[in-house]
Amino acid sequence: MKSRLITTAIASTIVTIAFVQTTYNKTSATKPSELTQQATQLRKQGPQGLEKFLNIHAKELNNPSPQMREALDALCQQRDCHASKLYWYTDLEQAKAAAKTSGKPILSLRLLGRLDQDLSCANSRFFRVALYPNSEISKYLKQNYILHWQTVRSAPKVTVDFGDGRKLERTITGNSIHYILDSAGRPVDAIPGLYGPQAFLRQLVDGEKTVKEYTKLQGNARESFLRDYHRQRLASVQGQWRTDLAKLGIKNPPRLVEMPTNNNEAPSAPTAGTIAVSKMRVEAPMLRNITSATSNQAALREITDEATWQRIAQLYKTDAKLDKNSMALIDAKRFQKGNTESLQRVVGNFETAMALDTVRNEYMLHSQIHQWFMRGNGTSNVNVLNEKVYAELFLTPSSDPWLGLMSSEGYSAIDNDGIRKK
Repeated sequence: MKSRLITTAIASTIVTIAFVQTTYNKTSATKPSELTQQATQLRKQGPQGLEKFLNIHAKELNNPSPQMREALDALCQQRDCHASKLYWYTDLEQAKAAAKTSGKPILSLRLLGRLDQDLSCANSRFFRVALYPNSEISKYLKQNYILHWQTVRSAPKVTVDFGDGRKLERTITGNSIHYILDSAGRPVDAIPGLYGPQAFLRQLVDGEKTVKEYTKLQGNARESFLRDYHRQRLASVQGQWRTDLAKLGIKNPPRLVEMPTNNNEAPSAPTAGTIAVSKMRVEAPMLRNITSATSNQAALREITDEATWQRIAQLYKTDAKLDKNSMALIDAKRFQKGNTESLQRVVGNFETAMALDTVRNEYMLHSQIHQWFMRGNGTSNVNVLNEKVYAELFLTPSSDPWLGLMSSEGYSAIDNDGIRKK
């Protein structure tokens, strides 16, 4: 029975490929319905189907229409795929099968919201403009990784209605992480939060090499290798930390964030928000207003020793430089499109925040992940590890359905504390 199903699947694939070749290779489609049909059929062929679509529409993709972008996003399952041209699996089992066939590791993104929608969590949006369209990163990912994403939970959204027809939409909390998995889905490492493009690329290169070494081994030798690898990585990170502090003449290491004093209370959204600098700059104004109205917690807590972190981040500012592809995408998405002077300021501010994210994520969050792997602490299963990451690193545990935005001790003077159900 199993062999019959496999034969049927192969036959179906052959029929699909033949249909696509005879229908689309001669001319490109221009009607939205034809583009949608094309994207749906080519999606089934994986990354090869994406390459066919890109070849068919090479000229049109120099200045893609909204309909072309929509079709391409559906094929890739990633928003702004016209800029990154990356194919993403949304089924981990399919990604694992592709990894086994290709011999490549899996880069598995976990995020709030969906990667193919505009209002996913802030960090995943930054990945789509700063990392995935980067020419070096895009090329490396295509050649060396199978890509997969999975939603952890929906991204909380807020709409500010100004009463005159204008509305402002934002997400208000949430974080993302890339897991590096072997073809069986076993975590080998993880890249928490946003890194600058060059720093992210180094993580990808190192992760791909590590998976290759790991897969050469068997049984206990694999686990021993992983523990040794993460022990060495942690020692390297700590050594670089000391070097940075000495270079800047810093005697007292800075802390990342003020942690909640009540261990029985879920972390607040403002506290969780301070973990990622880039997204905090977007979310902080709304978080301040929301939490002051819905809880009795203090206003948004400032990052401890932020000035010191900024000095350390300056040592790595080249890691956060955006390439021309990312800057073009940022400009296309802005409210003030085409304003060069304004764009330069926006890019400069974003690069500064991204450099700060990079050093804090590597020194604080990634160091903790290295320790977990050294101890074998819930790291063999990606779902278990992800629960741990969101609860202990990102401070948004699955046990809190309100993501820190609701307090049982606060009073809002609104019916049912403002909770509405559809």
